[in-house]
Amino acid sequence: MRQVVLDTETTGLEAANGHRIIEIGCVELKNRRLTGRHFHEYINPGRAIDAGAEAVHGISLEFLADKPDFNEIKASFLAFVEGAELIIHNADFDIGFLDHELKRLREPRRMRQRCGVIDSLSLARMRYPGQKNSLDALCKRLGVDNSGRTLHGALLDAQILAEVYLVLTGGQGSLSLEGANADQATADDRATGGFERPQGRLPLVTLSDAEQLAHDSMLEMLRSSSEEGCLWDDLAAPGSQD
Repeated sequence: MRQVVLDTETTGLEAANGHRIIEIGCVELKNRRLTGRHFHEYINPGRAIDAGAEAVHGISLEFLADKPDFNEIKASFLAFVEGAELIIHNADFDIGFLDHELKRLREPRRMRQRCGVIDSLSLARMRYPGQKNSLDALCKRLGVDNSGRTLHGALLDAQILAEVYLVLTGGQGSLSLEGANADQATADDRATGGFERPQGRLPLVTLSDAEQLAHDSMLEMLRSSSEEGCLWDDLAAPGSQD
């Protein structure tokens, strides 16, 4: 499964008011592992940046003066994300801006026609209803290090979001690169002659209160989103294993 974690920075809050993208950052996941591939571009918007937006991301129009416009990076960006499942925090915001850029260039296909989209903010709200679910709040809650995030930046935020998403959706022991993991596994196999399961009774693993709550929240999400209900309920019902 190929996924791309994506973030953008913009000149302001409303694409409908003529605001533009000034930075795109993406990192690639395959089978829930970082591959080391990423896409990152600063973009000259050809218009002023709102003071409030610049205070958030720290990107000035002077810095962007010699950067390419969106048309110049369009082909490489679309090639990177085409067919992937996009993971975006508050997806409607970023997708709206990307669609606005594509519309300006008369591209016939919008982002959701090119990619699947997962909104990590919606996932977080289902898991933690009534709580703050900004990227910073999730980092604190889930134990993800965001100490380098003094200002918003598209590539840094995409990297942080990748770790948040993996923890949020099932945990991740390491964000090591896919190739490095494969090389290490091969080396370990050579050294030990392959994996062998220890003999004897397997240890009993019990859920913590937090893990049980996360499990219950995920089941509730499945119940509410599926017309056929939740398969887990059927499996857990008395007599289902007979």
